Amino acid sequence: MVYADLHVHTTNSDGTMTIDEVPAAAERAGLSVVAVTDHDRTHPALDAPVVQHDGVAVVHGIELRVEAGDQRVDLLGYGVDDTDDDLATLVDHLQTDREQRGAAIIANVEDRLEVDLGLESRPGLGRPHIARAVADHPDTDYEYGEVFEHLIGDDGPCFVPRDVPSFAEGREVLTEACGLVSLAHPFRYPDPEAALELCADLPAVERYYDYGHAVDTELVERAVDEYDLLVTGGSDAHDDELGITGLSEAAYERVAARIA
Repeated sequence: MVYADLHVHTTNSDGTMTIDEVPAAAERAGLSVVAVTDHDRTHPALDAPVVQHDGVAVVHGIELRVEAGDQRVDLLGYGVDDTDDDLATLVDHLQTDREQRGAAIIANVEDRLEVDLGLESRPGLGRPHIARAVADHPDTDYEYGEVFEHLIGDDGPCFVPRDVPSFAEGREVLTEACGLVSLAHPFRYPDPEAALELCADLPAVERYYDYGHAVDTELVERAVDEYDLLVTGGSDAHDDELGITGLSEAAYERVAARIA
């Protein structure tokens, strides 16, 4: 039984739930703990590392994209201390960059498709917001996934790159501001083995994650043993379906000891 889902997104980044809707979704899934890990930003409604919200423990987290050699990976920071100046500075910089990048992608898409998406860029806006706007527009024939494939994916004609900190910088900032830092979903990267080697400099890895296909769990188990890692896990929910995977109560207690 899943006790803690430690990878959830809200409307603060590219999720569909508001922070106030999280407890009810957690209750429906039978969860006691949820970590809000919005992309490249912390949630302004969470003012402590762990907040009790309508009977659910909500862990204040962040998912940070970093450059790691030939690929980009995501780091999950848990138990955020929002008084940390370095994290606040990094988040402000990344959100300014995201807003400018979003405006440029929207302009590219509107120019290419000759439509008005009715979408304004803002802090927290990501490509999923733009993809939904294109798919929902009455004058386009694109499905959500096709928007990435043909327009705004990394090799797409409307793509605009964004600023991403290095692994070393991201790890250092999160280590100072959070109780625990974990490598997110190692099998989502082009080179999972290289991603898992980064765990030599991390205390945890996201062991439990629904990839939608079979993965070599032995590879991550070896990393857990070799680097003496704590394990985290979560659904990476961008909607209100929580608890698809995550941690047992016993596994969460080991994580909680680091975030408290």
